[in-house]
Amino acid sequence: MRDNSSTSDHSPEPLLDVAALRADTPGCERVVHFNNAGCGLLAAPVLSAMLGHLNLEAHIGGYEASAARAEQVRGFYTEIAALINCTPGNIAFAGSATHAYSTALSSIPFEAGDVILTTRNDFISNQIAFLSLRKRYGVQIVHAPDTPEGGVDVDAMAALMRSHRPRLVSATHIPTNSGLIQPVAEIGRHCRELDLLYLVDACQSVGQYPVDVAEIGCDLLTATCRKFLRGPRGTGFLYVSDRVLRAGYEPLFIDMHGSRWVEPGRYQPVESAARFEEWEFPYASVLGCAAAARYAREVGVDAIARRTPALAARLRDRLDAIPGVRTLDRGPKLGALVTFEIEGWQAQPFKAAMDARGINSALSFREFAQFDFGDKDVDWCLRLSPHYYNTDEEVDLVAAAVAELAGR
Repeated sequence: MRDNSSTSDHSPEPLLDVAALRADTPGCERVVHFNNAGCGLLAAPVLSAMLGHLNLEAHIGGYEASAARAEQVRGFYTEIAALINCTPGNIAFAGSATHAYSTALSSIPFEAGDVILTTRNDFISNQIAFLSLRKRYGVQIVHAPDTPEGGVDVDAMAALMRSHRPRLVSATHIPTNSGLIQPVAEIGRHCRELDLLYLVDACQSVGQYPVDVAEIGCDLLTATCRKFLRGPRGTGFLYVSDRVLRAGYEPLFIDMHGSRWVEPGRYQPVESAARFEEWEFPYASVLGCAAAARYAREVGVDAIARRTPALAARLRDRLDAIPGVRTLDRGPKLGALVTFEIEGWQAQPFKAAMDARGINSALSFREFAQFDFGDKDVDWCLRLSPHYYNTDEEVDLVAAAVAELAGR
């Protein structure tokens, strides 16, 4: 049975003041935004923080503005650390989740024959990065099998850990092409038992679910701020564990922010995760991320984690009842990404038809998920991803639009 974290009719529990949250979200007045897995709508405090800093830069200068707001900039680290249960020194700002991920990978001294153990449901850019490492260094990429129900077979993955002793174990908490929630904490327990390096992509889960790096047991974790966290584009972060910092891991291209040039022939990395950062920052966006993390914690991540998947479960139920529509999400536990195929339509015209109805959505293609979409025998799907500020009425409106288009 799917655990959709919802009531029996998949109606979200009324735990949040949705009207107030929508009033805080200017975009709700213009669109039905079901593309939160792409970008969440900015909340008013996030927009205010960013515009305020840009205005300050315009009036006193960029360097001077960042100095004047140094305490608020430090708030980015404290807010993100509080969100995922670590210390501020474990957090590095990044321009995107992919940037954070590639920077983390660059710190691992791969050699020919090293094994990267991963899953069949992963983010496209992560898989491409592994293939690039295979081309350059001769590493091996091993994919753990899935269970018949969907999602990685943790026991089989643990057996592969013991037989291959991988240099890196990697998993994506929620793939971008599916509502699947992977058991990253179970994987982490096996990694800790075997003392294996563990990297988690939490791009779609931060802001949607509680993410606790201590519970997951990961050494490295990457995320964006623009999706369910509702921060600005061009922002993300990297969590680096104390164990990794103590072991001396550092990015391949470390700069003057992440290290000190202590003598002509030697540099010394800083002790914190700042060694994974670069000197230049988009300070307005950093402040926007701090505001977004603060806003999520004030709303309550536990309440968000109950409401958002329940909205998605309601949507799946509505879509499942439409002839010619097949929902694609598989697994014992599903999140707020709803994917489906529809008979008689091509990708771009169908999305354009949804756009024309004021409904924001996203397309996924087989090249984004070669294993998953191959198993499901689909070339493309539409992805709908509601969030806590969406309503039951919007869910029903979206389902009605799909039903109308399916009937053409």
